[in-house]
Amino acid sequence: MSPRPDFLCFPPDEASSRRRIRRYAVPRGMIERATERRSAGDWRGACAAAHVDIDFELSEVAGEYGDDVAAALEDDLRHLVPDLVRWHLPRTLGGWTTLATDRTVVLARYHPVTAAGRPRRAPYLHLTTPAMLEGPQRITLRFRRVADEKTAGVFGRRTEDWRYARHLWDARHTAGLRERGGAGDRPPFFHPDGSPRRADELPAADPGPGDAAARAEWATLLHHRGEFEAAFAAAGIEADPTHPSSPRWYRADPQRMFRRLAFDHTRLEAEVRRLADAGVGERFVLAGDWRACVLLEPTAPGSPAGLRVRVVDQDEAKDLPFLAEALWRRLPDLDLLRVGGVEPRHLHPLVREALFPALRTADGAPGGPPGPGVPAPVRVRCRGEWHEVGFRPGGLLRMPHSDQEQQRERALRAFGGDVAGCFAVEQTWASGSGRLPKALRAQRQDLFLRAQHGDTEGVLQLLDAGVDPRVRDACGRSLLHVLHQLDHEPLLPRLLAAGLDLEARDQRERTPLFVAVNDGGSRALVEAFLAAGARTDVIDQSELSLAQVIRRYRRADLRSLRERVQEEHPGIGADWWDEWMDRQEQRDADDHEPDEPDELDEPAEPDEPAEPEVPDAPREYSKEPPF
Repeated sequence: MSPRPDFLCFPPDEASSRRRIRRYAVPRGMIERATERRSAGDWRGACAAAHVDIDFELSEVAGEYGDDVAAALEDDLRHLVPDLVRWHLPRTLGGWTTLATDRTVVLARYHPVTAAGRPRRAPYLHLTTPAMLEGPQRITLRFRRVADEKTAGVFGRRTEDWRYARHLWDARHTAGLRERGGAGDRPPFFHPDGSPRRADELPAADPGPGDAAARAEWATLLHHRGEFEAAFAAAGIEADPTHPSSPRWYRADPQRMFRRLAFDHTRLEAEVRRLADAGVGERFVLAGDWRACVLLEPTAPGSPAGLRVRVVDQDEAKDLPFLAEALWRRLPDLDLLRVGGVEPRHLHPLVREALFPALRTADGAPGGPPGPGVPAPVRVRCRGEWHEVGFRPGGLLRMPHSDQEQQRERALRAFGGDVAGCFAVEQTWASGSGRLPKALRAQRQDLFLRAQHGDTEGVLQLLDAGVDPRVRDACGRSLLHVLHQLDHEPLLPRLLAAGLDLEARDQRERTPLFVAVNDGGSRALVEAFLAAGARTDVIDQSELSLAQVIRRYRRADLRSLRERVQEEHPGIGADWWDEWMDRQEQRDADDHEPDEPDELDEPAEPDEPAEPEVPDAPREYSKEPPF
C-alpha cells in the first residue's frame, strides 16, 4: 500500500488544510495548561486556558432553573475538556484552518421543572464559534435555549448536536472514541500501537461481523474504489442510487455526492438507532449541496437492511433533524494519519490514548502538536554564489555582507534601484511583496499561523529564537496587524520597542488599529493602541472610517471611540455608506415594528410562563459586508 494513498473523499487540498489544523489550531501549551487546571478542579481556569469565554454564572442558573439543574451543570463543567472540544470542532477548509463561523454546538440538555413540578422549556449547555474567519479564535460557552431549535431537540443546519457524543468533550467518556469508530482493540487501518497495517494485512473480502475494525476497513476500501452501493451493503445499509426529483435545470447525482463524503459506514446504523431511542427522530439529514442532501432513514418492513441512504431534494428534507458531522464522518485524524503529515504521538493526548491504547510514550513526555523549532539558516543565490541567510540575536536577518555593502544596497533601494539576492530577501521579509526562498516562506507561515490561532507562547518563543519581528505576510500585514488574535499585553511593548510602525498599512490600506476594530479585537487592545499613539483619522481601501466600522459591526463596546472620531474628524469616511446604513437601519426598524393583533393571543398558563425568545449569540459585529 502506498504510504500516501489518494482517497476520493479526502482530497489533497483537504489533507493539506487538516495537517495545518492539527499542527496549529490547538497548541501543545494550551493543552498542557488546560489539563493542569482541569485536573485541579478549576473548570473556569481550564476554559480560560483553551480560549473559551463563559457567558453565565452558576448562581444565576440556580436562581433561574433550580439547584438540581445547577448541580448537574456544574458536574458536567468539572468534566468538560475545553481543549478537546476545540480539537473536534468543525473547521473552515479550502485553504483555511480557522473554526467554521457562526456555528452552535450543543453539549447537554437539562430538564428544569416549575414550582408545580411540571416540565418547562429546557436550557442547553452549548458553545458558539466566532462570526469572522480572520477574527480571534475564541469560543463562547453558554447556558440557555438555542435559537436554532426547530422543535424539542431538533436544530437547524448550523447547529451540531453533540448531546449523545460525550466522547468528544466529556473526560468521563473520551475512551469511547475508538468504540464509536466501529473498532474493537484497534482503529481501522492501524495496529493498537499506532503503526499502519500493511496492504497484505487489510481484508480482501468481507470479513463478516466478527471483526469490527476489519469490516470498517472493507467498507472504506470499497468506497475508495467507487463501489458505493457495495460499501454501504458491507455495513448492512441499503443505498438507493435513484436520482431525486428536481427541476430539469438541476440534476443531483447520488454517485457524485457519495464520492465526496467520508462516511464511517459501519457506525451509521448504531448512531441513528441511538438518536431514535433518545426520541430525536428516525430520519436524519447529512451534508449536501444547495439543492439536494443525503438522507438516512429506516428501510421498509421486510428489507434485510435496517437503514437506507439516498439523495433527496431539500424540500423533502425540510424540518428533519441534521446528523452532526462528528457522528457520520470518519475521524479526520485517522484519514490524516493514513495519508501522512502527522504522527500518532502528536495527536491530542486523550485522542491518542483512546485510539492507540498500546502506544507507549516516554514518561513525562508532553503530548500534542509539536511546538516551534529554532529557525534554520536558508540558502540564497546571491551574485552567483550561495549565501546563508538566517536570524541573529536582536531579531534581524543575518547576511554574509559587510556593513558597507548593506549600506550601499539600501541607498540603491532608496533611489528606486533593483536589489537582488540576500538584499531582495531582506526587502521581501519586511514588506511582504516579492518572493522568498521556500524554507524562509515556511518559517513566515509558521509564525503567522501560530498568531492566527492565538498561540502567544509560540510567537514569543520564535521571537526569542531570533525571528525578525519586522516580518510582513503576503497580505502586507505586520505582527501588529494580527495582534487582535493574540494576548497583546506581552507582545505590544516588545513589537513597538523593535520599531514596528503603528501606522503601517496592509494591502487593504488598514492600520493595526483599524484591523483591531474591524476584525473583533478586544476593547483592551484598541485602548492599548490608542494609548500608544495610534491615529484615529484613518480610512481603509473602501474609504470606511473607524466610526463607520464600529457602526457596521454594532460594536457597542467601542461607542466612545466612535463618538471621538465623529467629534475630532467630522465627515471622515464615505458619505454613500452612511446613507446606505441609514436605509438599512430604517428597513430593519420597520421589519421589527409589531403589528396590531387581530385578536388577543391566549395567555400562557400561570405555572408555565412564556419565555421570551433569546438570540443564541448577541452580536457586537457581523462577518457580512454591507455591499
